[in-house]
Amino acid sequence: MMIFIESELLRVFVGEQEKLHHRPLYELLVSEALERGMAGTTVFRGLLSFGLHHKVHTSKIFELAGDLPMVIEIVDTTEKIESFLSVVESLLRDAGAQALVTREAVRQWTT
Repeated sequence: MMIFIESELLRVFVGEQEKLHHRPLYELLVSEALERGMAGTTVFRGLLSFGLHHKVHTSKIFELAGDLPMVIEIVDTTEKIESFLSVVESLLRDAGAQALVTREAVRQWTT
């Protein structure tokens, strides 16, 4: 029988060129999540997007491919996500990054 537990999904949208200490910000977020024992993290590269400034970013046109979106998804309990938000906030602030951060309730399968 599959058993699901109440969890949260944290999504952080950043540009792939965002860096901190010469490292991609998305890599730093994954490293920090791993270090803190988060349940799971995945990074996706967006193919087409626009954001706050309504500038289109796409992988199809070389001239516009400058800063494709990276979406970092982190799943864990509400308590661990809540605790990790301060890490996310600190990294984004230190990098001077423009980001979108979302949170939503999910049901996570456990064995």
